[in-house]
Amino acid sequence: MAVRDERRPRQPRTRSIVDNRAMADTSRYDRAARQLKVASQALDEGRLGPVRRLVNTLTPAEIGNLLESLPIERRLMVWGLVDPEDDGEVLVHVGDDVRESLIRDMDTEELVAAAETLDVDDLAELMEDLPDHIVDEVLRSMDREERDRLEQVMSYPEDTAGRLLNPEVVTVRTDVNVDVVLRYLRMRGALPRDTNHVYVVNRRHQYLGRIPLATLVTAEPDSSINELIDDTAPTIPVTMPVEDVSKTFADHDLISAPVVDDNNVLLGRITIDDVVDVIRDQAAHEVMSMAGLDEDEDLFAPVPRAARRRTIWLGVNLVTAFAAAFVIGRFEATLEEVVALAVLMPIVASMGGNAGLQALTLTVRGLALGQVGAGNARALLLKEMLVGLFNGVLWAFVVAGVSFAWFRDPKIALVIGAALMINLLVAAFAGVMIPLTMKRMRIDPALAGGVAVTAVTDAIGFFAFLGLGSVFLL
Repeated sequence: MAVRDERRPRQPRTRSIVDNRAMADTSRYDRAARQLKVASQALDEGRLGPVRRLVNTLTPAEIGNLLESLPIERRLMVWGLVDPEDDGEVLVHVGDDVRESLIRDMDTEELVAAAETLDVDDLAELMEDLPDHIVDEVLRSMDREERDRLEQVMSYPEDTAGRLLNPEVVTVRTDVNVDVVLRYLRMRGALPRDTNHVYVVNRRHQYLGRIPLATLVTAEPDSSINELIDDTAPTIPVTMPVEDVSKTFADHDLISAPVVDDNNVLLGRITIDDVVDVIRDQAAHEVMSMAGLDEDEDLFAPVPRAARRRTIWLGVNLVTAFAAAFVIGRFEATLEEVVALAVLMPIVASMGGNAGLQALTLTVRGLALGQVGAGNARALLLKEMLVGLFNGVLWAFVVAGVSFAWFRDPKIALVIGAALMINLLVAAFAGVMIPLTMKRMRIDPALAGGVAVTAVTDAIGFFAFLGLGSVFLL
């Protein structure tokens, strides 16, 4: 397999002056919407020329986003217009479901050619989705050194730094000077992509530090490498979870970082482009998980598959709905006597559910960023409870006033005001404690927290409202 950095340079992509001016003042999302509109209109008219020209102006990531935005039939039409040289990069920029549909449309030669264009870390991600016979073909097309590198990366658990590392690094020893290193770099002729440091290792290949390329080219030729080493930058343990990798990059403003094993042996490096992908995937996971969906789910997945995936989540919601209905059923006599309670009931549930999800979202975000833990959980809970109390008092007065004006009954106003205040306090408590408890139980709070918080606020809200109604109105 050819190494990316040693291939002939790609011709720069060009846009017309009109395109550049039109897109200069738009956001990334506006550009994506415009690209989708252009492609859809051309496909509606049966014209592939404009689509081909559009695709030729896009980066692999933009092509991937466009493909994910199209129904399957149109997606395959556009996929056929993509430059084969971009196939591999596009495949690693789409979700698992979309990638699966694109791979099914490719023959063996196309898949092998696409794999040959990828760096080892990207290839490792793609290999998991390839059919076994394609994997065998790809492995046979690689030389022994490249195959060993790929097997090394794939040997690490998913969602760890090992899966992100690129084994291609430039290393030097401490017993040479700058002139020797510069002559060595010139002799190599090409550097691995995104190389901004050379790494200094000892004879056992243990990591000692790094030297920026800018330092090398400006230092005196006879300067010793040992004098230029920067040993303050953090290293990434090969088993570090990818969430911690992204946090390390953010905390230290890193462009790249060395990856080491338990013996401090340098295994490779992680670059910022891979970390950006991790951050994007984390954001998608948190948003989609709150609805019980997979972040890699195809927007236009076949109906049976999409329905099957959502059935379990809807079943869980149904159970919680029955729990709330059971609470309501215990106060059937109260509702028959005071119809106004049935009219006002949704207000208590809605306000409690929204308040609970606000606290939940804040807590889940804090857990994801490492900002919430045992050291500050009590302070966070107290703060959210005080926020709940403040909002509870405020909106209790508002809702009670509206209810009194509506039904002209001070008891009804008192009941809904008190129930609303109780439910907002419960929502604040549940919004903090449920994700903390789930995290301790190794359950993803982003996935199950929303349902749990809503179930609690619905049940407690109905119980408080109808219970107080039974006491004061009958």
